[in-house]
Amino acid sequence: MSRVHDMGGRFGDGPVDPEDNATFEKEWHKRALAMTVAAGAAGAWNIDSSRHMRELLGSKDYGRFSYYEKWMAALADLLVDRGLVTEEELKAGRGDGVSEMAHKTLRAENVQAVLAKGSPYVREGAPPSFAVGDRVKTRRPARNETFDGGHTRQPGYSAGASGEIVIYHGAHVFPDSHGHYQGEAAQPLYAVRFTARELWGAEASEHDEVVLDMWESYLEATS
Repeated sequence: MSRVHDMGGRFGDGPVDPEDNATFEKEWHKRALAMTVAAGAAGAWNIDSSRHMRELLGSKDYGRFSYYEKWMAALADLLVDRGLVTEEELKAGRGDGVSEMAHKTLRAENVQAVLAKGSPYVREGAPPSFAVGDRVKTRRPARNETFDGGHTRQPGYSAGASGEIVIYHGAHVFPDSHGHYQGEAAQPLYAVRFTARELWGAEASEHDEVVLDMWESYLEATS
């Protein structure tokens, strides 16, 4: 079963508007982004666990929340889950004393340098089992094989599809492990090209294709 967030390629959701270049539709969206970045500076979670927390939002909330409302709801859950804030503090709208994480505050004058530094996820890892040009098939179903209902970066619509490796990216942190605080478990990462018809059938254009980044454990060799 896939969660409500795994909606890529789903029929009936309408087209993506490539002309929508708005960075922040509303003023409070800036604060939502700032709060998420500032809270993340405490180091109590990682990008994969934060994505997973958004995936855990209830289906009704996920469907009705706007983009940044999803961010704020997941942030609140992360803060409580990781012990940085209590439910009582959230309800009251204020902290009870000074947090033991206060020394990790991300101050305004340091934000630009922190963001510019980035968070590279390339790691040393096992040599790749596949090479550019190899034909591969994705695992089915698209799910976390260690944690039931856990985080995975394999889109549901790619499950069981055959494609061709077009780029080897090197070894990268494995989200299915990292998102559950079980270590980086770096794996080879590939860009895999699929025809649109392989993914969605004869209704798709024969001229279209999709390229997905896929970790090695998502793939198996095919003739």
